[in-house]
Amino acid sequence: MSDGAELVEGDITDEMIQAMDTAKRQGLQKDLRALAADIRPMPKAGMTVRSPGDGPASSGHCCGSRTRPAG
Repeated sequence: MSDGAELVEGDITDEMIQAMDTAKRQGLQKDLRALAADIRPMPKAGMTVRSPGDGPASSGHCCGSRTRPAG
C-alpha cells in the first residue's frame, strides 16, 4: 500500500475490490445476454413470423415512385 501500512491477512485492497466488481459486472452481462437470447417478440395479429435474414416482406401492392419526374 502506498501509505506505508502493512497488509494484514484478511485485508481487502482497492485492487481486490475492483477485480470483484469487474467479475460481478461480467457475470451480470453474461446473464443478461442469455436472457435476451431467450426473448422472442410476440407477432401482432395478422403478421407472419419470419426468420432472421429473410428479405423484406411484400404486401403484394405496388405503389410506384413517389418522386415527380424532372421537367
